[in-house]
Amino acid sequence: MATVLSVSGSPSATSRTARLLRHLDARLTAQGHQVIPLDARTIPADALLGADFRHPAIAEATALFDRADGVVIGTPVYKAAYSGLLKSLLDLLPQYALSGKTVLPLATGGTTAHVLAIDYALRPVLSSMGAAHIVQGWFTLDKDIAVGEDGTLTVAPGPAEALAQVVDQFSNALGSRTTLPAAAGRAA
Repeated sequence: MATVLSVSGSPSATSRTARLLRHLDARLTAQGHQVIPLDARTIPADALLGADFRHPAIAEATALFDRADGVVIGTPVYKAAYSGLLKSLLDLLPQYALSGKTVLPLATGGTTAHVLAIDYALRPVLSSMGAAHIVQGWFTLDKDIAVGEDGTLTVAPGPAEALAQVVDQFSNALGSRTTLPAAAGRAA
């Protein structure tokens, strides 16, 4: 199937956003996709904040984006926008790093007042980076994400069902995009 880059834009090591992404990564893997996780917080701050395009970690992140057929972008919402850490990473990628890719934007936050951050803050940036198809994103309230003492993640039933649907739509979009070139080649 497809190669999916799953990017967490959370600066926190105990992030609900990152844990939610890894939970959804398992669903994509079960559907036959190869999933590569990338936590932006693991990229050295001096490379991100110093805009060091030649830093090996930036070069590696760029190569991961280039290799991916699809990208899941997850971010906590701060002050009605995606995280500054995610912005720092996206700013260092080539202008059209998402060209030809299917993208699933996801966000987490403490209040439904931030639900439009995906459409008004994140989606325009993803579009400007050349994303071929940005599927419907999803915002999950922090209160709907629980992490057990053993580290297992539980999502409240309603949001869990909605997340499963958007992940499945993303997976289906990936399947149709990865089979289109092969079908076109056979028709010629």
